[in-house]
Amino acid sequence: MSERLLSDSLVEPLETWARRTPDAVAVEDPEGRTLTYAELNACANRLASRLHDMGVRRGDRVGICMPKSINSVTCIMGILKARAVYVPVDYSAPPTRNRFIFQNCQSKVICADEPRAEAIRTADGEGQGTGESPPMLVFPGQANDGVGAAWLDEQPPDWGSDQPISASDLSYILYTSGSTGVPKGVIHTHASATSFVNWASETFEATSVDRFSSHAPFHFDLSILDLYTPLTAGAAIVLISDELGKQPQSLGPVIAEKRITVWYSVPSILALLAQFGKLEAHDFSNLRVVLFAGEVFPVKHLRELVAQWSGPAYYNLYGPTETNVCTFYRIPDRLDPERSTPYPIGPACSNVEAIVLDEQHRPVSGSQEGILYIRASGPVMSGYWQLPDLSAEAFHIDDQGRKWYHTGDVVTVDDEGNYLFVGRRDRMVKRHGYRIELGEIEAGLYRNPLIREVAVVSQAQPDGVSIIAFLTPEDGQKLSIIALKQYCAQNLPSYMNPDRFVSLEHLPRTSTDKIDYQALLKQS
Repeated sequence: MSERLLSDSLVEPLETWARRTPDAVAVEDPEGRTLTYAELNACANRLASRLHDMGVRRGDRVGICMPKSINSVTCIMGILKARAVYVPVDYSAPPTRNRFIFQNCQSKVICADEPRAEAIRTADGEGQGTGESPPMLVFPGQANDGVGAAWLDEQPPDWGSDQPISASDLSYILYTSGSTGVPKGVIHTHASATSFVNWASETFEATSVDRFSSHAPFHFDLSILDLYTPLTAGAAIVLISDELGKQPQSLGPVIAEKRITVWYSVPSILALLAQFGKLEAHDFSNLRVVLFAGEVFPVKHLRELVAQWSGPAYYNLYGPTETNVCTFYRIPDRLDPERSTPYPIGPACSNVEAIVLDEQHRPVSGSQEGILYIRASGPVMSGYWQLPDLSAEAFHIDDQGRKWYHTGDVVTVDDEGNYLFVGRRDRMVKRHGYRIELGEIEAGLYRNPLIREVAVVSQAQPDGVSIIAFLTPEDGQKLSIIALKQYCAQNLPSYMNPDRFVSLEHLPRTSTDKIDYQALLKQS
């Protein structure tokens, strides 16, 4: 069995494998350029030294604004080695938003490539970001122009801190959309991150010969598994660029050619691969595990994928940014051909506890619906950056003084003890006296063979709630409003029937490849 280094520090495995297997590939970019474990460790040391010279100390926040690349991986590792906290942002987002995030978390330094650095410097705060931008560590040209950066070679070859990383030290802050429209920062420590990473390494049996895809952008919580699980086993991180990651016809050949063994992404990417990736033309015999998370995987698209990729094991992972992954479910090797409802999100992971409570914080039983709560030890966040009231609201304190994170997700439990995802509490509406989960309408419409994608939103009206279904048809199909209404009448309760149908060529997506419901609301 391959050795796994299960540490309470995110970078200790990198340092250990740099000594033990210095010539093993640690990271590879889409163009095939690589850094070995020894090279990545040395580059991260030089970056840590540079940050220290710029005044960065333990617990300081360091921003990252650049495309995914070997350079951005080096930045992450170097920031952690400096005992600092990395704060990655969506480099394609408006510069005003990114400037606000960096100022909100009081970044000591920002690591950026030249285009992004200039955009942040000149961004007009417009009420979100005021004052001067923090000092910048600028990579010449684009972040993915080659391996490393010239200024790294000017630094001392090694970095050594006499301050060991503590499990309670902050490791990263990921900003998510807030209900008020202002981003909020989710804080994780080395302990909360490594609790999840160590679980993933053991559960999916990471080995030194594995090649893990890194598909998720670094400001998305899926990237935590992508980046750090390979390091526990001395395996390779294979970077998938943002552009390539959304092109199924190009992505399929790359997965085969790069000999990726563990794939992880949101279901929508896998659905696109199944439909447009021409997977039958390539050899995917190296692929042994396919993981998906972030949204519901419609069964008809999952069935299409498994029919073409029959070799790997499939897992449905669940968990908000605040908890990392906290439940998981192994998809059966043979999918029920009659099944139309999504598969469970599974039982709780071995490193967490989970309970289901009603609105009065009372345990529910059997098939009753309730809110999923996750025990606030292990992989759960410390809180939201500089939002003490919101942080307090996120947790329930039980009569034994234990803290449970309120996920906001409604679930039931099946006979085998698996959690079944019903939907977000904030996506439930009442109409005609009935409580409606919008995701249930989506699931019903997905059963229509003429529909490829669907997203359902609601709008408050003076006389009640209006429900709008946005649809994309299968190739070559036309969606008749009359036919859609007839289909819904036959397949959904009358109180769930959408008031309007809107056909789109593509559904809008966020930078993390989830359906952008806010953008759809603006169109409705």
